[in-house]
Amino acid sequence: MFRRNKSETDTQPADATDKVSGKGRPTPTRREAEAAARARAKVPRTRKEIAKAQRAARVETSQKVRSAMRSGDERYFLARDKGPVRSFIRDFVDSRFSFVELMIPLLIVTMALGYSGNPSLANMGNTILLGTMLLVVIDILLMRRRLRRELARRFPSETMKGTTYYAVMRSLQMKFMRLPKAKVKIGQQLPEHYR
Repeated sequence: MFRRNKSETDTQPADATDKVSGKGRPTPTRREAEAAARARAKVPRTRKEIAKAQRAARVETSQKVRSAMRSGDERYFLARDKGPVRSFIRDFVDSRFSFVELMIPLLIVTMALGYSGNPSLANMGNTILLGTMLLVVIDILLMRRRLRRELARRFPSETMKGTTYYAVMRSLQMKFMRLPKAKVKIGQQLPEHYR
């Protein structure tokens, strides 16, 4: 009555080997489980703790964006720097010589002339400064005109909103301080397609 047949005993070991069990890791001890639960439950309770956590998150994000801008990884660029139009504008501005490159040395010269104590040298320094500023304004206007023409030719379906401001702000920075970093050298021929 309670006896087993031979056929039943033969099938049991086969079923045991086919069955896959377990979660692939050992069960955590009570101490580990409680520590994990405390870590999950530890949320900032005061305004200072919340502000500190938000500040740390902002710092981490900004470091990631900065490193991406240095390396040229477009996935982490800011929204203002993304897209083929902005990439073309950056290359267009970086490939041309700008009078802004001369501004810092000329500012140092005009400051030295202004503090020399000689009124004629101070006047000459002011004249150099005004002449340089006039050259920078003319250079920016010419750059804007050429850029608008190139954008209309290369990207006829794209909107021009904000492109001039983006180009002017980039051209007013010294070349070594520009972010995202310049990919082209001065005078280098730009590729025809940026898609």
